[in-house]
Amino acid sequence: MNTALNQHVLVLNRLWQAVNVCTARRALTLLFQGHAQVVLDGNDGSFHTFDFDEWRDLSESAPQEESVRAISFRIRVPRIILLLIYDRLPKKEVKFTRHNIFERDKNTCQYCGRVCDRKDLNLDHVIPRDRGGPTTWENIVCSCIECNTQKANRTPQEAALHLIRKPKRPKWRPFVQINFSLHRHDSWKHFIDLAYWNVELGEDVE
Repeated sequence: MNTALNQHVLVLNRLWQAVNVCTARRALTLLFQGHAQVVLDGNDGSFHTFDFDEWRDLSESAPQEESVRAISFRIRVPRIILLLIYDRLPKKEVKFTRHNIFERDKNTCQYCGRVCDRKDLNLDHVIPRDRGGPTTWENIVCSCIECNTQKANRTPQEAALHLIRKPKRPKWRPFVQINFSLHRHDSWKHFIDLAYWNVELGEDVE
């Protein structure tokens, strides 16, 4: 079996958002069927697309590149393909959990800015619950024990504390979750946001 056909290829939807990883065999099939084009890094910050015939012609001009042999020609193994009809993203939602709040706030007290072990952090309602403060992304922050004790059942202003950043609901960014054991090509970097949220690990905030 040709190992080149098992190479990993990044798949973009037609909005140029990373949605999957497939094998070179699958990528070449999609290319041949006219369902995808190859994306090639122009090394100047630009990206160019090639249909099957264009990619085959380019392959003949660069024989030194990794390629696979068909009956009458050789064709380069693509690194990225662009789907021509698929514009959806994997449906993902950032779960409202303790773990993800710690991730959003980077284990940092949002009042004093100190980075702490999670066991030394509390989840604080900025507007206290008995003042009508909701349990939402916009009203929950990490706080160290000292700041939490100082704030007690008061607003930050009443406790002479200041938030270092306004708490917000995280925006889910398009990403492809790629196993770190996979070989990722440099040309993928532009399309993959590695600052993604991992799987849900914490308990729901009550």
